[in-house]
Amino acid sequence: MSSQSYTARHLSVLEGLEAVRKRPGMYIGSTDSRGLMHCLYEIIDNSVDEALEGYCDRIDVTLHPDHSVSVHDNGRGIPVDEVPGTGLSGIEVVFTKLHAGGKFGNGSYTASGGLHGVGASVVNALSARLDVAVDRGGKTYEMTFRRGEPGVFDDSDKHTPGSPFTAFTDHSQLRVTGRVPKKHTGTRVRFWADFEIFPMTSSRGFVLSELLDRARQTSFLVPGLTVNVIDEREAETVSESFRHDGGTVDFVDYLAEDNPVTATWHIVGEDTYTETVQQLDKNSKHLIARDVERQIKVDIALRWGKGYETIKKSFVNIVETPMGGTHLTGFEQGLVKALRNQIDKNRKSKRLKISAKDPRIEKDDILAGLCAVVTVKLPEPQFEGQTKEVLGTPQARSAVSKIVSAWITERMSSGKRDLKNEAFLLMDKVIGEMHARVSAHKQKEISRRKTALESASMPAKLADCRSKEVDNTELFIVEGDSALGTAKQARSADFQALLPIRGKILNVQKASVSDMLANAECSAIIQVIGAGSGRSFDIDQIRYGKVIMMTDADVDGAHIRTLLLTLFFRYMRPMIEAGRVYAAVPPLHRVEVVAKGKRKGEVIYTYSDEELHQVLADLKKRGRSYREPIQRYKGLGEMDADQLSETTMNPEHRTLRRITLADEAEIRHAEEVFELLMGTNVPPRRDFIVVGADNLSIDQIDA
Repeated sequence: MSSQSYTARHLSVLEGLEAVRKRPGMYIGSTDSRGLMHCLYEIIDNSVDEALEGYCDRIDVTLHPDHSVSVHDNGRGIPVDEVPGTGLSGIEVVFTKLHAGGKFGNGSYTASGGLHGVGASVVNALSARLDVAVDRGGKTYEMTFRRGEPGVFDDSDKHTPGSPFTAFTDHSQLRVTGRVPKKHTGTRVRFWADFEIFPMTSSRGFVLSELLDRARQTSFLVPGLTVNVIDEREAETVSESFRHDGGTVDFVDYLAEDNPVTATWHIVGEDTYTETVQQLDKNSKHLIARDVERQIKVDIALRWGKGYETIKKSFVNIVETPMGGTHLTGFEQGLVKALRNQIDKNRKSKRLKISAKDPRIEKDDILAGLCAVVTVKLPEPQFEGQTKEVLGTPQARSAVSKIVSAWITERMSSGKRDLKNEAFLLMDKVIGEMHARVSAHKQKEISRRKTALESASMPAKLADCRSKEVDNTELFIVEGDSALGTAKQARSADFQALLPIRGKILNVQKASVSDMLANAECSAIIQVIGAGSGRSFDIDQIRYGKVIMMTDADVDGAHIRTLLLTLFFRYMRPMIEAGRVYAAVPPLHRVEVVAKGKRKGEVIYTYSDEELHQVLADLKKRGRSYREPIQRYKGLGEMDADQLSETTMNPEHRTLRRITLADEAEIRHAEEVFELLMGTNVPPRRDFIVVGADNLSIDQIDA
């Protein structure tokens, strides 16, 4: 097209909801499943806004078999009277006009999630059909829409988006369809998403698991609110109800996966700030810039656990901000400032293992093991985009930082014994994370594979392998120097490395990070594996494809394996999740079958007393004899090199047990088991032993 032919007639003006249907991604982010769920959340959040103001305590969300979804609340109900200057009812304005609603500074909502005023109207525009019913003033009012246009459906046959539709022409009509008690109020919205807009989601529809997570999250953030989710799409109806009166504290306790270092702290506070906003002048009918005093309410729950993973969730007026924003930045600033000051203040204490030569505490050191839910409520927040993923209100940063810093400083400066001990436990953890970070940095400076310089940096007791192919190499962690000598002769030096450990290593479930790093055996294991530890662990940097724990087949050997597994689970968990940690299975018995006639003698290894009895019974049945006494291995050192290679180290004949974690539920269960068996709390472990004593056979005890 030439410049002369490009004129004003080529320009298009999209008005009202036409722009939404033309560019839906601008309003809901995408037109895939994520965008479809966002439409549902817009309607749910309107009901939640009523709950935030104290007018609603129940929301029902129902997924229907015809691909529609309905949201029913017992709030005040959308206004049904005429909106001044429009000639339209409140319902029609809310569902057909962009940037319209009760959330723009007129006192209807002090804090709200749907703050752009486009939520309900956007959902309406992107729906093949939307029905609204409002109970208010003793009557039930109803209105229906087709792709954002108000009108009436003929539902004499079926109640579907395909029913005959007559659009309003001269004026809209808000129908009164019933009577209810005057105290009975609420809003019901049911919509059928337009699959011309959401073509890729027509078969899957709304995702129940995501809806349940959202409902559970909302119930945590609005204490006292009951959210019911009903799925009628399958033959058997699924129904779940959520209510949590503990708020953010309950939320953190639900999210936290590891065992606590501190109690769950609850920070609540308020602050004010001044913001310049555009307001409509009643006289001139124009927008005028005015300075307005705002109030921000902060509600934060947090706790530190023994792990190193960080879980942070942030919300503004109960709307999740997955990308954070100024409120989360302020939280982290206040946290870092308070803890740095407390550590500096107590630096000379004998209870803290920190010296003047140690580097400065960094933010990541403080965030390690933290689980936090950060929520703020403020009027008219500035979000970056309609999907509200980032809060942009600059004043929120300083307000949240000030509240958090003051609260934590007061808590950690308390003279109460319990709070003081808790403060030192937290500071010790942070310092330990700092040491772990420094140690990991030093390890990364070492070359991954063998050079003359690297060999000098590895522990002297490491018998390394020659191969440089990580996936084909194996590291055997061997119990004791005596077994090491035999293992050196039994291994294949091309791909099998050996690292001996002396006795039982440190129980890292009880010890701090600093104590773990200071322990010679733990430090050697981490150094040899070469991928760091804790939050700095990088599985791509490991030096061996398999790590195999090779211990004696007795009680002490089982204890050592448990201690090693505790180390791997606590500080190198990605290796377990990737299935790279194994336990060798050495035999318990060696049965030497006597040669008879043309039959050759043979050697049979058994791995349990039960298997031994079965083998002996089978030999007796076949008329074969065996040498007495049967050899029973008390430890790896009792085998010669050929026997150890054949039974435990040679990949062609050995048996290995892979240690795995299949899913999140198993991880939570493993956390509980490790804390029970290896933690500092003795009474539960004693009860476990007492209860399980009746199930223990005397033959299982290695005496």
